Amino acid sequence: MNIFEAIILGIIQGITEFLPISSTGHLTLAGRLMNLISDSNPEQWTAFIAVIQLGTLIAIIIYFWEDLTNIILAFFKENLGERKNYKDQSTNSRLGWLVIIGTLPVVIIGLGFKDFIEGAFTKNLYVISASLIVLAIILAIAEKTAKFKKEIKDVTIVDALIVGLAQAVALIPGSSRSGTTLTAGLFLGLNREAAARFSFLLSAPAIFASGMLQLYQALDFLNNQMIFVLTISTIVSAVSGYFTIDFLLKYLRKNSTFIFVYYRIALGIIILILISFNVIKP
Repeated sequence: MNIFEAIILGIIQGITEFLPISSTGHLTLAGRLMNLISDSNPEQWTAFIAVIQLGTLIAIIIYFWEDLTNIILAFFKENLGERKNYKDQSTNSRLGWLVIIGTLPVVIIGLGFKDFIEGAFTKNLYVISASLIVLAIILAIAEKTAKFKKEIKDVTIVDALIVGLAQAVALIPGSSRSGTTLTAGLFLGLNREAAARFSFLLSAPAIFASGMLQLYQALDFLNNQMIFVLTISTIVSAVSGYFTIDFLLKYLRKNSTFIFVYYRIALGIIILILISFNVIKP
């Protein structure tokens, strides 16, 4: 992988991690087109994707710095200092619990199916194409049936667990972490911006855990060149990710998610066409 490819992949990661269109799907498609994915060692590509996600984690931390600081301070104050019952805690402290609870499903399922997730099946473009299209249809249903009444302060423990399970579904490539969690949020009655904001906050622990784990496991095959391109991709993904978060939150205040529904379906069909004409390998 050269510097130009690293920059392209970083831009793709930063944009598609937060838009509900699947970062893994786009990165895998780009990797196939650029012949960067080894069929004999697909886990190396999984590690690369997970590590450059740390760039988008940086974007989340910078963009939501005030929110995250308030959540952490309130959580420790009201659970370790001035101990309060959950129902008497502030919105920020409760959000700390909700993020923890919502993170449990992806941790349990991610560790339980780790070898499968890192294997060749999850790099298969047929799987990615199907996920893009199926989840697009589910997102469209959520848009049509959603009530858009709830704010983040209204999220319950059950809501957090459901959104957390939706985040675990995103382990299937092509699903999209932001896509599945945003969809779940809409089904639960959250307005679009609140659903996206909770989705981003919930993604932080999962991105950190998977990125650090894969970085540790990738140390065995990282050389100076690989470290350099990983660093470039991670920095670029952080910058592009920051601006994508800002764009999406502002966009969802006045617009529906149907543009992403149409895009996902179109991309899924295009991938199938490219495979059928042997332009790329599935």
